[in-house]
Amino acid sequence: MNRDLYIDFAKGLATLSIIFIHTAFWSGQFYIPVEVRVFSLVFDVALFYALSGITSGSNIEKTFYRLLKLQITYMIFVTFLFFLDYFFKVFGLSFFSLEWLQKFYSTFGSKYAMTSISTVPQWQNLGNWYLHQYTNADTFPVVMGSFWYLKVYFILTVFGVLILKFFPKHINWFIGICIALTLLFNIFPSFYPTGQVGYVAFYMAIFLIANRMRGKKIPTKMIPVLYGIVAVAIAWMFWYYGSEIFYKINKNKFPPKIPYIIWSLFSLTTLFVFYNRLKITKENFVTYIGKNAIFFYFAQGLSSSLVYFLVVPLKENMPWWILMVLIYIINIILAFIISSGLKKVDSFGWNILEILRRKTEIK
Repeated sequence: MNRDLYIDFAKGLATLSIIFIHTAFWSGQFYIPVEVRVFSLVFDVALFYALSGITSGSNIEKTFYRLLKLQITYMIFVTFLFFLDYFFKVFGLSFFSLEWLQKFYSTFGSKYAMTSISTVPQWQNLGNWYLHQYTNADTFPVVMGSFWYLKVYFILTVFGVLILKFFPKHINWFIGICIALTLLFNIFPSFYPTGQVGYVAFYMAIFLIANRMRGKKIPTKMIPVLYGIVAVAIAWMFWYYGSEIFYKINKNKFPPKIPYIIWSLFSLTTLFVFYNRLKITKENFVTYIGKNAIFFYFAQGLSSSLVYFLVVPLKENMPWWILMVLIYIINIILAFIISSGLKKVDSFGWNILEILRRKTEIK
């Protein structure tokens, strides 16, 4: 079966959008106007859950094996990150000083300024990372700040494949339940649960709707109707919540509330409109990113942390929009380079595991 390059293309564009979001909301907090930062959320993480729904099936074994491979790749990456962070601190304390390291970390803003740094490895952090408790990686703060997506993805995929496998005739009922729960949590905020329940309720609806769209094409006559519904929903949002809600979209993302849900409708509608309509016949730079999306997702956390050290000295010396474009391009280039390196680290980690397997297998 031929690979659908549209899926890779959409994943690539979604990944580039995530890089822009993290360019705008992390180092961009120092110089990018809030209006631009909010608009960056138009094409956001909901696209990944929709694309996952389109590509998912009811094969439990295949899905669990894919998740296991992803978990191991993730553990290899965070192990690499742990030692990278640790050896940088040892280097700083050995060749410079504690004050130098504190000044270095203050570049990320007062929220990430360090008060105490030790040369003793904080092994509990690595254990927490393995278990998807994302305590901060001091040298690369954007990494763990963007990993909330991964935990929800694991939970969503497990429950999603179970629904597809055991309740194939009742998928619409589960979509209705997820939508009803999302509305209940928003209409009665006191009922909104902590943890991942709110995330999974909304993104599971997207996942299952996307799975129902698999292999289908939205009729041409329905396209203006769908965009009209999106326009009405956005207009209602501003009428009901007031114009100031525009500046609170990001706050309504964690966990997803009505304003952010409405804000994400445009990107989801666009994804489904072009699905099975836009034909990508040749591989290109964007499809390459889509094929390697997980490594770019890991890499952008590192690159989005590194660009802080360009933003701080340059933000007073050029117009914000020029700096934004420059930093975004540099961020993409860095993510491309780092992702290539991470693929090699991942391959090395798998080779080590294979050696250990051979050494410990029972003969």
